[in-house]
Amino acid sequence: MSTKSLSTEIMLVLPSYLHSLGSSASLKRSDVHNVIPLYDRFMEDYLKEVRRSLNVALDPCGFLEISRSLQAQFRARLRSDPYCMLPSYNHTLPNGDERGSYVVLDVGGSTLRVALVKLSGRSSADDPMRIVRMETSYIDSSVKALRGLAFFDWLAAKVEHMLAKGNVRHESDAEPLPIGLAWSFPIAQTSIRTGSLLGMGKGFACSSGVSGLDLGEVIQEACQRRNLNVRIGAMVNDSCATLLSSAYLDDSTSLALIFGTGMNAAVHLPVTALGPDKFGSRPHTWHAEAEYVLVNTELSMFGKNILPATRWDEEINACNDIPDYQPFEYLISGRHMGELVRLILAEIAAETGFLGGSLPTSLSTPYSLCTETIATIEADDTPTLSKASSYLREKYAFHPSPTPDDLRYIQTICRLVSRRATLYLATGIHALWKLQIDHEGLDPRESGHVSIACNGSVINKYPGFFRRCQECVDAMTEAEGFGRGRVVLEPAFESAIRGAAVAVALAEAEAEAESEAEEGSS
Repeated sequence: MSTKSLSTEIMLVLPSYLHSLGSSASLKRSDVHNVIPLYDRFMEDYLKEVRRSLNVALDPCGFLEISRSLQAQFRARLRSDPYCMLPSYNHTLPNGDERGSYVVLDVGGSTLRVALVKLSGRSSADDPMRIVRMETSYIDSSVKALRGLAFFDWLAAKVEHMLAKGNVRHESDAEPLPIGLAWSFPIAQTSIRTGSLLGMGKGFACSSGVSGLDLGEVIQEACQRRNLNVRIGAMVNDSCATLLSSAYLDDSTSLALIFGTGMNAAVHLPVTALGPDKFGSRPHTWHAEAEYVLVNTELSMFGKNILPATRWDEEINACNDIPDYQPFEYLISGRHMGELVRLILAEIAAETGFLGGSLPTSLSTPYSLCTETIATIEADDTPTLSKASSYLREKYAFHPSPTPDDLRYIQTICRLVSRRATLYLATGIHALWKLQIDHEGLDPRESGHVSIACNGSVINKYPGFFRRCQECVDAMTEAEGFGRGRVVLEPAFESAIRGAAVAVALAEAEAEAESEAEEGSS
C-alpha cells in the first residue's frame, strides 16, 4: 500500500488529528505511526472524562451525602408542594383477605392495558391475584400526540374492545361496572375515585385542554360516548398500585418503586408527615380514620441541584418539552438512558474521528438510540461482541460495521451510563427509606427489614440492573453502620394491574362498611 493510500485510509478514521498534521499528500508513514497511539490516548482520555462526569467512582459516603440532601428536599415538599408528595385516599394497606373479580385499566408511559383480575386471598392455593384476561396496546408517538379528549376517546375504545371480547357485563340497565384505574402520571386526588389531571410529561400532549379536569369524569364520559356503563371504582397512581399489590402478599412491604420508561415511587407514611394543606378539603370521616396514607412521591420531580448532571444531561433537559419538570427522570430513566449514550458517542465521534467521525444517519435524531439497544450491547459476552454487532448492523445500518474494539468502547459507555443510573436510583431508594423510618421514629438497627416492591422494564429486565441496585443500597446502609439487608428489593410483576384491583376491593369494602354504618344509625 502506498503512503498516500495509507494516509487516505487513516484520514477517514482520524480526521481531526490528521488535519492538524497537514494534507494527506505530504503525510509521512512515520507520522501515521505517531498518530495511532495519540488517537488511542485521546480515546482513553475521553473515556476517563465520561467516567468522571457520570460520578460512577463516588464511594458510598458520597452518595449518603446526596441521600441526605434528597431527604431534606422530600421533607420540604411533604409540607407544601402541590405537584409532588401527593397523598392518595388509600389510608390502609390490604390484609390479604380481599376477594372478588375486577376490571382494571393501567395507563403507563408506553402501554395501555385493560384486564380482568380475580383476587382469591393471600392464603389461596391458587394464584392469589390471577389475571384472567388482558389486552395490551402500545402507546406510540401518534397516540401520545393526541390532544385533549381525543386521547381518552382512544382509551375508551380499548376498554370497549376488552369488555366485548371478555364477555364482561356492562348492560345499560345494570349497576355501573366499577373499574380500577392505575394512572402513571401526576394527579391531585380529591377522593378514592376522583382526581384533578396535572401535567403528564413523557412526551404526552393530551393534558392540553384537560389539565385541572377530573380524571374519573373524563374517562367515564369518554366511555359513555361508546355506551359503556362503567364507573371508576378506585384511582391509584401506578406506584401506589405496585405497593398495594405486593402488600397484599407480603405485609413487610411499605415502599414501591417504578423504574422503566419513567420513574416514580410510593411510600406509606404517617399523616403527620404531610402539611395540612396537602389534604385539601377531605371529609372529617377520612381524617378520623386515617393514621397513615399512601403517598405518591412523584420521585421523578426531585433531585434538581442535588444529583450531579453532565453537559449531556443539560442538553437532554433543555430539549425536553418541559425543562426541569422531572430532573431525576431526565437523568436516569429508561426513556433517557439511550439518548445519553447517543449524545456521548456523537460527541466522541465528532471530536476524535471514532466510527468514521459521525454516527450513522439512523442515529442522527434525538432518542433514536433506545435503552433496549444499550441493554443488548451491555449484555453481549461473546469474545468479539458479535451479538451487538449484528444487532447494530440490522437496526441502525452501521456501515462499515464497528470493529470489536469499537464495540468494546461503546459497551463501556453503555455500562457507565447504566451504572450511574443504578447508583442514583439506589440513592433515591435509600433516601425514601430513611424518610420513612425517621417519620415513624424507628431505629434502623431494630426495626427489621423493609420490602420495596419494584416494577418496570429497566429495574426488572435490564441486564444486572436489579442486582447492582440492591448491592448499592446494601453498601449505603452498611456504610451508615446499619448492616446489609435492611432494605430488600422485591420484583413485582404486573403489579399496577393487580394493585388497581386491590384498590377497588378496598374501596368497595369501605363503601359497604360506611353504608352499613349509616343504616345502623338510622
